[in-house]
Amino acid sequence: MSNKPGFFKRLKALSPEQKKLFAIALCQRMYPNYQLFAEVCEFGDPQVLDTTLNLLWQSMYDRKLKLNIDVYLERLDLNTPEPSDFDVYGVYPAMDAAVALTSLLSALQSKVEDDIINISKLSSATVANYIEATLEDELNEAALDDLIFNHPVMVEEKTLQSSLLDIVEDNPKMAPEFIKALRKEIVQAGVSNIGIEVSAN
Repeated sequence: MSNKPGFFKRLKALSPEQKKLFAIALCQRMYPNYQLFAEVCEFGDPQVLDTTLNLLWQSMYDRKLKLNIDVYLERLDLNTPEPSDFDVYGVYPAMDAAVALTSLLSALQSKVEDDIINISKLSSATVANYIEATLEDELNEAALDDLIFNHPVMVEEKTLQSSLLDIVEDNPKMAPEFIKALRKEIVQAGVSNIGIEVSAN
């Protein structure tokens, strides 16, 4: 499920800060999946994810900001739903949203850049699982892969990740104005990677 040729090669070539920004943007886009699930199933506190995201964005341009990663990892853990506790599909994308943020914080703590890149794969996996869940017919693996790869929601995901990579590549200086504008654009769009819409705060 690679995006366009060389996508991950380009992603790996980014600076650590650029990788971090790319991952934060993807986590922000997954957030509505959690928000809707939390409201519908009355589980967890979306504010925990929202606050974590806000601090991560802020940390991109406020060098004085020090994140107590352990505290946020603990809060995320307490607010990550367990699929076996729910009989609704929404638990999976909600869990993925929490796991993506947890993975990003853990990667920043351990300074493992490949783990930051994996947020891209996690977001695409959420989309693939969503598409599979909407199918009524059983398909063989090759047909299923083909259908998922060409599905409009996956095409949208690949297009967005690709354009996000272009934007991050084109802004190596990472000016605060650029970071704030990118955040505002994603938050105001209010659409998740699987098309869940929520009103922006």
